[in-house]
Amino acid sequence: MRNPIRLKNFRLRFLPYYAVGLLVVAWTRPTPLGFAIGAGLACAGLALRSWGAGHLVKNDHFTVTGPYAHVRHPLYLGTLLIGTGFGVIAGGWLALPLIAALGAWFFLDYFPRKERIESARLEALYGAEYARYRAEVPALLASLRPWPGRTPEEPTAAASWQAHRFADNNELGTLLAVVAGLGLFALRAAVFV
Repeated sequence: MRNPIRLKNFRLRFLPYYAVGLLVVAWTRPTPLGFAIGAGLACAGLALRSWGAGHLVKNDHFTVTGPYAHVRHPLYLGTLLIGTGFGVIAGGWLALPLIAALGAWFFLDYFPRKERIESARLEALYGAEYARYRAEVPALLASLRPWPGRTPEEPTAAASWQAHRFADNNELGTLLAVVAGLGLFALRAAVFV
């Protein structure tokens, strides 16, 4: 199994994000209701990311199973839900600025850049098939109806969720980070009960 701690996440450029995160935990007083709602959002995001990571086969296969049949970017949508959940948990006067800052960064910088790069790469690999998928499957607002455009050529097992894919996509690190964040906020909430 791969090491869940990705060394690239410890680069100097990430230090301000970690510092802000620790300050938010230190300055906030989560309420039980805010914690419950925020933890629910964060867990929903984590579940979506985990579901997607268990289906994703990067560069070797055009993945359109699991959540990819409903939304093109389940990992990014999951990340957005996790961040929003932590903003709700923070509560108080910090919640709205945190969620607004997350939204601005996500929708104005991160997602457009990732969408442009990944779409170009996937279209180069899969051509018209990916172009059709991109035109028919929403980027972030999941469709209730799965995309019927393609049946995988691989056996049924290839289209199902696989634990080794979850590990290969390094999702255990995300799981650990979210659990640690929820644990820190739970401790803060317990202090103020």
